[in-house]
Amino acid sequence: MFNAFERMMALRYLRARRKEGFVSVIAGFSLAGIALGVATLIIVMAVMNGFRQDLMGRILGFNGHLSVYGATDAMSDYEPVADQVRGLDNVVSVLPTVEGQVMVTAGGESRGAMVRGVPAERLAERPMLGDSLVSGSLNDLTGRDTIMVGARLAERLGLGLGDGLTLISPKGKVTAFGSVPRIKTYRIAAIYEVGMYEFDLGFVFVPLEAAQVYFQMPEQVSYLDVTVTDPDRVGQVTETLATTPLPQGIRLRDWRRTNATFFNALQVERNVMFLILTLIILVAAFNIISGLIMLVKDKGRDIAILRTMGATRGAIMRVFFLAGASVGLVGTTAGVLLGVLFCENIESIRQFLQSLTGTELFSPEIYFLAQMPAEMDPAEVTSVALMSLGLSLAATLYPSWRAARTDPVEALRYE
Repeated sequence: MFNAFERMMALRYLRARRKEGFVSVIAGFSLAGIALGVATLIIVMAVMNGFRQDLMGRILGFNGHLSVYGATDAMSDYEPVADQVRGLDNVVSVLPTVEGQVMVTAGGESRGAMVRGVPAERLAERPMLGDSLVSGSLNDLTGRDTIMVGARLAERLGLGLGDGLTLISPKGKVTAFGSVPRIKTYRIAAIYEVGMYEFDLGFVFVPLEAAQVYFQMPEQVSYLDVTVTDPDRVGQVTETLATTPLPQGIRLRDWRRTNATFFNALQVERNVMFLILTLIILVAAFNIISGLIMLVKDKGRDIAILRTMGATRGAIMRVFFLAGASVGLVGTTAGVLLGVLFCENIESIRQFLQSLTGTELFSPEIYFLAQMPAEMDPAEVTSVALMSLGLSLAATLYPSWRAARTDPVEALRYE
């Protein structure tokens, strides 16, 4: 498509007049702008993807995919319903769960927390919890006086294995002197860390029987926590349950409804960031236009001489098109490489910058996660690169056309 003469002229025009042979200042800024724009867009989209997937994986691994509630706050005679749900296709596990808010206190420190009572022998069905133990064992979570806490909560209250943690429930016994809160001390049998700040700090687990005794719910549960094979297809299980004869008043609530606002906000933020960062590449493309226009004006005499020597308008247009396209191609390639390398080492870079500046750049209290995630989508990286190349090539069309339309007589007359 481009012959050797056109490639040689394009490369020569990209060089500055200095003997060092550096790329011209405007072309250099254009190249740097495209590279930084592409790299930033790839990094931000990867972080947004990683943030969403990591949060979704931890939230769904911790909470399950579908909750089956009774007609009231307490669900009686739940075993037949649990057996019906277990018999459905794509259902992995069904955990009867007792849940309630309490105040936890130890060593003079207090804070709010959520208690979940589940069958201790079946906690291993949740890999998120079974594989996240930092000390202790699920086998020790038995009886009515043991408890499993998150690592952040244990650190905040200065607790370890075997220490006592007191739970205070606002829903206490009603006596002649008023309502008396329920208070009970449990021994810490295990400590978990799932890597999500909110869960590691605000949730504690006790055996189901212990939770039923503490919350005064004999032979009752708060809901059935259902896990399915594919979270994205939980709607199929919900539809099947809706057509299954179940006790009157049964309510179904899947993870999409529970976390709809949160994940929709993440998607909107992701789309807005994509549009904003695309403007960086667009600005760099305008730099290519201005640089080539200045190059055409500066090389007017050279263009006229080439035309008088027999160069066609098409050849002149291809020379300047190749010059601008080279800047876009090199900038895009550099941006893709920079973005991919940054994403592959983003946690190491964060740790380095954190130690260098002495500040916490990714606080788990704000972002919920202990590490900065980055998940690159090959299709997204390809689309960013193609968009950058498309804008760069489009930016070269007008200056190249203007160079091809240069009149040799007029150009030589005013030199």
